[in-house]
Amino acid sequence: MKSKVAEKLFTFDEYLAYDDRTDNRYELVDGRLELMNPRTFRDLLIADFLQDNFKAEISRLGLPWVCFREAGIRTGWRKSRLSDLYIVPVEQVQEFLDRSAVTEIPPLLAVEVVSPESVSRDYRFKRSEYAALEIPEYWIVDPMKSKVTVLLWE
Repeated sequence: MKSKVAEKLFTFDEYLAYDDRTDNRYELVDGRLELMNPRTFRDLLIADFLQDNFKAEISRLGLPWVCFREAGIRTGWRKSRLSDLYIVPVEQVQEFLDRSAVTEIPPLLAVEVVSPESVSRDYRFKRSEYAALEIPEYWIVDPMKSKVTVLLWE
């Protein structure tokens, strides 16, 4: 169940500074905070598996990349999404180490693990927002359909 928080419209900077003194996670959608549901154990296990394998392959190939879980991607003027996983070049985060973990530069790869409450968000909204950012590759991992959709920006 997704719910909106507060009627106030937030700027991107206000979103980055927002602290309701809980462990709640929010996305910024058209200036409104949207509370994200806790992840399922299946989603967490899939994301762990993918992150472990991405990190191992990045290390094996000696690539200057890092893989983050549940970090943000700025997708618009008053929009920021929490991605299940993404990969970015190390230099993209080095100068921002003490800032909120929201990249304002499109990642190389974004991955979303679909859950019952995130179907339209992952297949529709994030898909179009990530395409608008020209993220080179977007994976939609759907355990309910036992399917992985790989979308490439061309």
